[in-house]
Amino acid sequence: MTASGLALYTRTARTSSARVIGAYSTSFGLASRLLTRRVRAGIADVYALVRVADEIVDGPAAEAGMDAGETRTVLDALEAETLAAMRRGFSANLVVHAFAVTAREAGIAPALVTDFFDSMRTDIAPPAVFDDAAYRRYIHGSAEVVGSMCLRVFMQERPGGEISDETEEGARRLGAAFQKVNFLRDLADDRDRLGRSYLPGVGPERFGEEQKDAVVADIAADLAVARRAISALPPRARRATSAAAGLFEKLNERLSATPAAEISRHRISVPASVKAWVLLCALVGRSGR
Repeated sequence: MTASGLALYTRTARTSSARVIGAYSTSFGLASRLLTRRVRAGIADVYALVRVADEIVDGPAAEAGMDAGETRTVLDALEAETLAAMRRGFSANLVVHAFAVTAREAGIAPALVTDFFDSMRTDIAPPAVFDDAAYRRYIHGSAEVVGSMCLRVFMQERPGGEISDETEEGARRLGAAFQKVNFLRDLADDRDRLGRSYLPGVGPERFGEEQKDAVVADIAADLAVARRAISALPPRARRATSAAAGLFEKLNERLSATPAAEISRHRISVPASVKAWVLLCALVGRSGR
């Protein structure tokens, strides 16, 4: 039966979200292929909203000529529209509409959304150097709550299933690990293009082996906690999340083996062949480590 009305609009909105994840993230997009169609659509809806908010504060808005005040206004409007759409079930913004539908279906609470946007506002006028408290707050809003959102989407495959404290913690720690890896691999771009350094105590000219090793160890600890919780997920979500964790484990290993001076100059990545191997291992139920 051909969709029409709200169903057609929602399907179109979700197609838009899927295009966002395909354009911006090869690793996330690859891992999401292991999910059921319904859950894959929901994860794309979450990712697309997060990406749009990131793009408001990470350069494109400034390239368009917007100053900090205008950027804040646009970000605040996106948050307000997202919260309103979650209440009413509709938005004229396709990405927001798709997210709102998924949020209502999966039980994503408004508090997770407001915590996320609070961290995004930090990017408009970030401190020159993050202290540990500011770093932890930013990680919570920009990454841990996104892990919690994704967990609720995954659990739609297990209707009525309880989310344990251990599973919640694992989802948050996995989100945190992803964010910390990105902080390391994007160190040069954040510094040179955006004038930022998120890692606590790391300034524009201060990043050495000691700082790198501490972050790598922190990421490994997060991934270990996440790995223990992944077993509680529904089967398809378990495989996809294992693949995503495996990809970031490989990237963390490469960062660990790369001199800090090199990380300060270039973005480190995982070869396509390694990504394919990790994905294949997840598909057949092996770790790929």
